[in-house]
Amino acid sequence: MNTTKKRKLLPNDMTIIDTSQARKAVFATGLGNAMEWFDFGIYSYLAVTIGKVFFPEMEGTLQLVYTFATFAIAFIMRPIGGFVFGALGDRLGRKRVLTITILMMAFSTLCIGLIPSYQSIGLTASFLLLAARLVQGFSTGGEYSGAMTYIAESSPDKKRGILGSGLEVGTLSGYIAGSGLVTILTFILGDQGMVDWGWRIPFFVAAPLGLIGFYLRTSLDETQAFQEIQESEQDQGETEKQPTFKDIFLYFKKELFLCIVIVAFFNITSYMLLSYMPSHLNAVLGYENSKSLLLILVVMLFMIPTVILMGHLSDKFGNKIITQIGLVGLILFAIPAFLLLRDDNILTVFLGLLLLALCLSCFEGTVPSMLPTLFFTDVRYRALSVSFNVSVSIFGGTTPMIASFLIDKTGNNLMPSFYLVLVGVIGMIVFTLMFKQTSGKSLRGSLPAVETKAEAKKMVNNPKKALWWRKEAKALRKKSKEHK
Repeated sequence: MNTTKKRKLLPNDMTIIDTSQARKAVFATGLGNAMEWFDFGIYSYLAVTIGKVFFPEMEGTLQLVYTFATFAIAFIMRPIGGFVFGALGDRLGRKRVLTITILMMAFSTLCIGLIPSYQSIGLTASFLLLAARLVQGFSTGGEYSGAMTYIAESSPDKKRGILGSGLEVGTLSGYIAGSGLVTILTFILGDQGMVDWGWRIPFFVAAPLGLIGFYLRTSLDETQAFQEIQESEQDQGETEKQPTFKDIFLYFKKELFLCIVIVAFFNITSYMLLSYMPSHLNAVLGYENSKSLLLILVVMLFMIPTVILMGHLSDKFGNKIITQIGLVGLILFAIPAFLLLRDDNILTVFLGLLLLALCLSCFEGTVPSMLPTLFFTDVRYRALSVSFNVSVSIFGGTTPMIASFLIDKTGNNLMPSFYLVLVGVIGMIVFTLMFKQTSGKSLRGSLPAVETKAEAKKMVNNPKKALWWRKEAKALRKKSKEHK
């Protein structure tokens, strides 16, 4: 593993980051991510309509199961995309990969809007929808993990939490834009108008948004952490010795498992609230489609400042405690939240959604900055891409389908809440036992990232704190020698 030479630290060794430039990087990456998730999210908001267009022979919750099965099956491609783009990201750089993924996402989303309906070409329409979704899944495989890596490597250590939360602000903004557009179109055109042709409009918007995101990402600089690794490899002649995927699976088993668990409880909660819930309110509980979308839209607007607050609190008190608060909330309030959704009172329904949103906000404020800290710089993109996307594919992407399936088989519309409680309990046990606090610490394999020369001098006086990861690096080198 690539590590810093063991010598006396000097102030010039530290990475001094201009906070204004860091915010610019967060804005460009987060806005690009918003474009990406606008494309990806509109499928969720149009799930009921898409079911009628592409699966008209099915009815009720079964139609929803088929629609979300198409949604979930695209996640098969995410680990493959993560494998490909992760390798490229660690070899060629974070910036290059992020410009590719957004173009692919925009193109595949535009294609969905051009597919003829089931009534026009029969089953071919369903297969074309699936093909476009597979391309979306492949491109998304390198997107989020790359964005997390880029922001983490571009942020001062003491502000990694709040700046990392900006990525989720971008995600929420993309969801809000997609939800808002679908809500407005549904209000203007009505449900039948959306089924006839209105559903295509949000997908057509993807092309110009993708170009905007592409422009923003090409204006970014490569991260300092990645440049340091490249310079070190060139100086030491280690280009041929870059860790392989086999090395990652061999030496980072614990970190990979922990990452999968964290991503699981984060994404199951996220997809339950943001992707599945509009359809649950509409198809299961009988709310008007426009009303259910509007409720989710308001909840997401509330989440934006809450997520930023959680990111700030994670920098101040630690990412571990904030994440644990979210897990405890999920265990205690998931069932009461779904009970509140049964009420005809819109305020009660909103309160139920808000309970879930608060739990999710704890995860969104911490996870984007927390996951990159699990791995060393030279394997970070690959390790994150593979573990993140395997977990999302198995757990997150299947959440809407599993929730719909459980209700269809049992007739109990509280089943999704039982699923959330189970996820919260498992997540709490694994996370508490295995995760060590990383807020305010340097990234593994990198020198501390600070804002001023004065901070750099302080770090020089405490080398053990500055290079806290050196013992781990030494253990990894020992393991590597033993396996050769």
